[in-house]
Amino acid sequence: MDRAKSTKAAASELESHTGFWLRFVSNHVSHGFARKLLDSGVTVAEWVVLRQMYSRHEMPPSVLAGLIGMTRGAASKLVDRLLAKGLVTRQDRTDDRRFQDIALTPAGRQLVPRLAVIADENDAEFFAPLSLRERESLIATMKKLVQAHGLWKLPTE
Repeated sequence: MDRAKSTKAAASELESHTGFWLRFVSNHVSHGFARKLLDSGVTVAEWVVLRQMYSRHEMPPSVLAGLIGMTRGAASKLVDRLLAKGLVTRQDRTDDRRFQDIALTPAGRQLVPRLAVIADENDAEFFAPLSLRERESLIATMKKLVQAHGLWKLPTE
């Protein structure tokens, strides 16, 4: 028996792993969405921040960081980018100048529904081969895994 063959363990194929297929699909959905966002000048990560802020009037950056599951530093960098684009504001709090609140600007608030249409169209286009029942089942399965593993960090890239 050849020595190299006897010490070589069998390795499962990439395609035999559920995680491979989840990542494969996720990457293509996300990259398609990122391409469609190019004209808006907003990245996927910035979209996630804008959408989380859309339902709220204002919040401290630390709350935003918790909502999206990022460090305060990473969230702060995203906020800085959105500030430069005129989509959010940052103001010192009146009760304690050590803290700040961030909020969407009118331009940011107007942009979110337009970006949501792009997100909806991207989903509809990519998942069109699935029936409504299959889509609902897929979402329910993903939610079950999220709950079972206590996942909470939002995907931003």
